[in-house]
Amino acid sequence: MIELVVFDMAGTTVDEGNVVYKTVRESVNAAGYEFSQEQVQAVAAGKEKLQAIRDVLALDGEVHSEEEAASIFEDFKRRLTTAYQQLDVREQPDASLVFRQLRSKGIKSVLNTGYDRTTAESLIDKLGWVVGREIDGLVTASDVANNRPHPDMIHRAIALVGCSSSLAVVKVGDSQIDIEEGKNAGCAMTFGITTGAQSESQLREAQPTAVLHALPELIDALTSQGTQLASREPTTV
Repeated sequence: MIELVVFDMAGTTVDEGNVVYKTVRESVNAAGYEFSQEQVQAVAAGKEKLQAIRDVLALDGEVHSEEEAASIFEDFKRRLTTAYQQLDVREQPDASLVFRQLRSKGIKSVLNTGYDRTTAESLIDKLGWVVGREIDGLVTASDVANNRPHPDMIHRAIALVGCSSSLAVVKVGDSQIDIEEGKNAGCAMTFGITTGAQSESQLREAQPTAVLHALPELIDALTSQGTQLASREPTTV
């Protein structure tokens, strides 16, 4: 019985025009590099943003100091604040509808994200989403000690809504690291979605339960996958 779906934000439930990874690239390249957008998204998608910057810098095979990464991160935060002030943030198509459909089935929805809490809350405020109305909770990178692919954010979401266990949880996200996070947390199912940072082939490398192409597909996927799980013969020892 599924009790909780944990959704990633940018690229999964929130359409912000990929501005976060464009801004990561701008900030890193402003420090003297020439990384492509494809390189940035391949290694940065879904991660806490300081770690994303570290991983982009590592692509050149050189040793980079923590001071350099921290300096770029501060520049990134300034640029992102400006970008979000000017940006028309929208929900991914039918995100609110999917939240309502899940709630009608007794399933809670929590957002989790590689953003810090200040950034994440500014996004949901722009969308007009309210915890306790559209969504049942928000967990951010700054709320936990260990970020993706560690399971800390999902474990916090489970505690936040009183879910019985990780076996009653589904994770949905647009990057490989979302899927890895769900597996590391012991989720019953993990779904990639192609509305954001990574392609279907990239998502399939992480071996999710399935790959979605739009959020409304989740409802049918939960029904069909749940039926398959329930119909499996129990393992005998």
